[in-house]
Amino acid sequence: MTRIHSHGGSPPYRRRRSRARTVALAIASLAVTGGVGYWGYATLVARDGSEDPRVVAAKGHLAKFLDAWEAGDAQRAGGLTDNPGNARSLIASVMTNLKPSKTEISAGTGERKAEGRVDVPFRVAMTLPGAGDYAWDSRATVVRTGGTWKVEFRTPMVHPDMVPGQTLALKSRERAPILDANGHALRAASLVGQVDPRTGKGVSGLQARYDEQLTGGPGPSRFVVVVDRGSGQVVKWLTGTGASPGKPVRTTIDPRVQEAAAEALDGVEKNAAIVAIDPSNGHILAAANMPAGMNRALEGRYPPGSTFKVVTAAALLRQGMKPSDPGACPKYAYVNGQRFENQGQFVLPEGATLRDDFAHSCNTFFVNSRGRLSASALHDTAAAFGIGGTWDVGTATYDGSVPVATSDNDKAAATIGQARVQASPLVMASTAATVKAGVFKQPVLVPAAVKKRYQAPARLDPAVVASLRSMMRSTVTDGAGRALQDIPGEPHAKTGTAEFGTDTPPRTHAWMIGYQRNQNLAWSVLLEDGGSGGTDAGPIAAKFLRTLAGSSRR
Repeated sequence: MTRIHSHGGSPPYRRRRSRARTVALAIASLAVTGGVGYWGYATLVARDGSEDPRVVAAKGHLAKFLDAWEAGDAQRAGGLTDNPGNARSLIASVMTNLKPSKTEISAGTGERKAEGRVDVPFRVAMTLPGAGDYAWDSRATVVRTGGTWKVEFRTPMVHPDMVPGQTLALKSRERAPILDANGHALRAASLVGQVDPRTGKGVSGLQARYDEQLTGGPGPSRFVVVVDRGSGQVVKWLTGTGASPGKPVRTTIDPRVQEAAAEALDGVEKNAAIVAIDPSNGHILAAANMPAGMNRALEGRYPPGSTFKVVTAAALLRQGMKPSDPGACPKYAYVNGQRFENQGQFVLPEGATLRDDFAHSCNTFFVNSRGRLSASALHDTAAAFGIGGTWDVGTATYDGSVPVATSDNDKAAATIGQARVQASPLVMASTAATVKAGVFKQPVLVPAAVKKRYQAPARLDPAVVASLRSMMRSTVTDGAGRALQDIPGEPHAKTGTAEFGTDTPPRTHAWMIGYQRNQNLAWSVLLEDGGSGGTDAGPIAAKFLRTLAGSSRR
C-alpha cells in the first residue's frame, strides 16, 4: 500500500490511511460551509497549520497512481497520467524486468508550485530477486486541467537516472566460464550444472559449488541497471559498480574423450553413464550422463555386480590363489538355503580355473570361495582400491561402500558385488585405473580446489596386480568382454550384471569397466536397468573406445 506523508515532521514518510480521514473531513467541511469558496477555505485551513487542500487533492490522485504502480497494474497507473500509453509501457517494462517480490512506494509532503500544479516527492523500495533491497527517491508533478487531476508523466519521474527510451533492468554478474582441460568452455551439462535465471545463482553442479568464484565473491548475484529499450544495452549501473570479476573454474575434462563418451550414449534409451580416468594421475577425462541432469556418473549409488569381482579376485590372490588354480563353476551355489546362480544358469566345464571363472564371470565359484576370506577381507581389499574413503575431487562424488560382512550370506553376496556393496561409475572406473597403474590414485576433477587427495591405507602387491591385469585381458579375449575383441589399444575389462529391486526375476543393471594397455585411459560404463554387462553394456563401451580411437587418428 502506498504511504503518504502529510506534514513536514519526522518520520519523513507515513502511511496514507489516517490522513485519508482528515481529507474526508476537510471535504465534508467544505461541502457544508456556506458562502465560502474553495480557495477562500484553503486560506482558512492554512491558518491553523493544515495542509493546503489543493495539495491534499493532488496527493490523493498521486496516491492512486502510486498504488497502481505498487500493485504492478500498469494499465490503471497509465490511465491516471497525462500520457497513458507511455506511462503504461514504461511501468510495465520496469516491473516486468525487475520482477520485485515486494514493492512499497511512499509519498512525502506536497508543495504547490503554481496554480493547478503540485510537486510531491516519493520513495520507491523494492526487494529484487538476486539483487536484494533497492530503493530510490523521485518526484512527481500532479497537474489540474479541465477540473481533473493528472500525474504529469515523464520518464525521469519513474527513476531520475533515466531519460526517454530507457528502462530499468536486472543484470546478472558476469559469470566466469567453467573450462575443460584445454581452456575452452566445458561441454558437459551434468557437470556444469544450472544457474537459476531468476536469481542468477548457481543451483547445481559446478555452477553451484563454485558460485562465489565464478561470480567474483559473496554478495548480490544481480545488479540494477539502466538499459536502452531498443538495444537492451546497459547505459548505467545503479548498483554493483564495485563488484569483483569472477574467476574461471578449470577442470581436467578432455573434450575429445568427453565427446566420445557423449556420442557413445547418444540414442541410449535407458539411464546411463560413462566415466573415463587417466590412471597415471587420477584426472577425470570424461563424465557423461544420459539423460543430462543427475550426475549419476560421479554421484550415483549402485550395486556394482560382477565388476566388483576385481576386488574379490584381489582378495583371493592375496590369500595365495593363482589365476591357474582350479575353480569349479557349478550351476548353483547354496548358502544357508539361499540359492545363487550364474546368469542364464551357465556352467563351466571340469578343469575350469580362477582365470576362467573371472573371465566368464562365474558367480557360483566366487560365492563358494567365501570360506577363504575373513569377514573383513573384502572391506580391507577394497580399501586398497580407495573404495569407501573420503575423496576430495573438487565436486560432489559418491566414493563407495564395502561394509564388513555380518553373516555368511552377507559375505557370499558381497563377493559378487551385491548385498550392501555400493559404488558409483566413478568408483568402478577408478578400480580399473588402480589395476592399470598398480596403485590407487584418487580421481580429481578440479585440481586447484583439491586440498588433500585421499591416500589408500594399503597397496596391492605387484604380483596381485599382474594377475588382475592378465585376467582382465582374458575377459576380452576369451570371456564375457568379447564385445571389445576388435577394439585397438589392447583393452582389458570386467563385465558386471547387478541385481536390484524385488521383482521376480530380478531386474539388473549392466556394467563394464576396463582400461587400455597402450594409453592412459581407464573407464566404466553403467546402463541402469539395462540387462547384461557383456551383452548390453559391452557394445556401448565398444562404441566409446572405437570413437575415441578414430578421433585420435584424425
